[in-house]
Amino acid sequence: MTDTPETLAVIRNLLESQKLAVLSTQNHGQPYCNLIAIAATDDLRHLLFATTRATRKYANLMADSRVAVLVDNRQNDVSDFTVAAALTALGKAWEVQGAERQQFLKVFLGKHPYLEEFVTSPTCALLRIKVDKYIVVTRFQEVREIQIPA
Repeated sequence: MTDTPETLAVIRNLLESQKLAVLSTQNHGQPYCNLIAIAATDDLRHLLFATTRATRKYANLMADSRVAVLVDNRQNDVSDFTVAAALTALGKAWEVQGAERQQFLKVFLGKHPYLEEFVTSPTCALLRIKVDKYIVVTRFQEVREIQIPA
């Protein structure tokens, strides 16, 4: 575990600078990935995304809440092997409801105001991932992990 200011800065930078991430769910052991619009809470304990309840990812999450999320800053260039950073967040996701939804909706729309019509639709679910661990990879092979306290 490496909980250094530098590692936290990389995590925060990736979560603030990148609008999209890859969400990995599973269905009976078969992994399934999707692109999602992502936002993080200021304390980095939660990641937020939205999807309609009719999607495969939503069904997968209702059956098994465990997820992995990948956020990276690659440019699809040779330089990525030395300068790109990737962040994997491991945790559990569930739909945010009730009074809590407004609080997290504000965070999500703060980053993605253009998705307001989508995320406020009655068919759309706002989901929160409680992050258990972040794994940061820089310079193609330097790996650091941070456990997030409960």
